[in-house]
Amino acid sequence: MKILLVEDTAALRETISEALNEEGYLVEIAADGSEAFRKIEITDYDAVILDIVLPDYDGFTILRTIRESQQTPVILLTARDAINDRVKGLDLGADDYLTKPFDLSELLARLRAVTRRGYGDRSPKIEVGEVVVDTAKRNAQRNGEKIELTTLEYSILETLVRQRGVVVSRAYLYDHLYTEDENTLSNVLDVYIYRLRAKLGKDFIRTRRGYGYIIED
Repeated sequence: MKILLVEDTAALRETISEALNEEGYLVEIAADGSEAFRKIEITDYDAVILDIVLPDYDGFTILRTIRESQQTPVILLTARDAINDRVKGLDLGADDYLTKPFDLSELLARLRAVTRRGYGDRSPKIEVGEVVVDTAKRNAQRNGEKIELTTLEYSILETLVRQRGVVVSRAYLYDHLYTEDENTLSNVLDVYIYRLRAKLGKDFIRTRRGYGYIIED
């Protein structure tokens, strides 16, 4: 999953980014509102973590812009603890709200919750036949046995099972699995799909030639 982190405090930005990376998320960073607007315009993120107090545009303005055209899950971060700010953020369409200082484990839990709701999943466990993907623990089992997956293998699998029954294009997978600074080869995705089929069953992930990949619901 690709996350946009909008935070102007360098130390906190680095701390959150490292925590997200350790959990297997791809993180793109914006240090101010102008950079956030640019990134939101060109990239489809799975979620946005958005500080309210920024050096140029405030988080409320950015949130309004997001909600004009997108339903991307948004978690607001702020040092303010006034009820009015929390109410305003939620009324503008924020999915959740954390007041600084906060525990990183709580941020990660809230992020998992809002992305899960964004895909219509109530439970962190997604069952597809004999395969169970646990999006909270970020692992998968087949017939009750844990499957050893690399970080990228798991990310591809989670992306596909969250959209089970829908053909997911190669372009979508590249957009959500690589940051804008990464260079990728056209056959890299094929290699990882091949590895996942070897672990999950050759028919678990099906190819729709010219369109992409699908896991049948």
